Amino acid sequence: MSRGKKQHKDAEVFGELSEEQLLRGITAGDESTFRRLFDAYYQLLVSFAFRFLNDLDSSRNVVQDVFVSLYDKRESITIHTSLKAHLYQSVRNRALNVLKRDKMQREHHHRIFEEQSEGDAYEEISGVDEMQNRISKVVDELPPQCRKIFIMSRRDGVANGDIADQLSISKRTVETQISKALRKIREDLLKHGFLSLFATMVMFEVLIRACL
Repeated sequence: MSRGKKQHKDAEVFGELSEEQLLRGITAGDESTFRRLFDAYYQLLVSFAFRFLNDLDSSRNVVQDVFVSLYDKRESITIHTSLKAHLYQSVRNRALNVLKRDKMQREHHHRIFEEQSEGDAYEEISGVDEMQNRISKVVDELPPQCRKIFIMSRRDGVANGDIADQLSISKRTVETQISKALRKIREDLLKHGFLSLFATMVMFEVLIRACL
């Protein structure tokens, strides 16, 4: 795509807003600007992340984390390229980190069960109960709206769009709250030494649903 066509396409998405105005709006915490940015790039970035991860849920989580991080750091963020390039680079970096983390976890998991006897392995796996208790505690301590949205999503299986309709909030708010809840759970499990052994993406989701 030529530079002229690219600029025209971006103009269709953001109207008359310049790159500087976009950054200024995001830095100021302007929700409408952030929403336009999210709506314009969310699906594109999920598709981009999927090229690395080959998993739709993981790709969505990566992109949601990127937008949450952008919003959380909006007052101090410094972008040396274009905002679009920054988003794509951030998604690429996070996707590669996910692949690296998952590979390390698989190798660690395999090595643990090769080296331990059957009794030792059973003792290690019994830690799942404690891990479930940690997850339940974190979920209970989430802010009321965040907790409600997370339980509707992970326990009741309600689609994000339906949650938004039922609670009269935007779909982006639903996705942001789910991403924040997952991040808090991961941080707590990592802090207490569980994540490296048990929390592959599949096991992580299974344990969350079992706790709700």
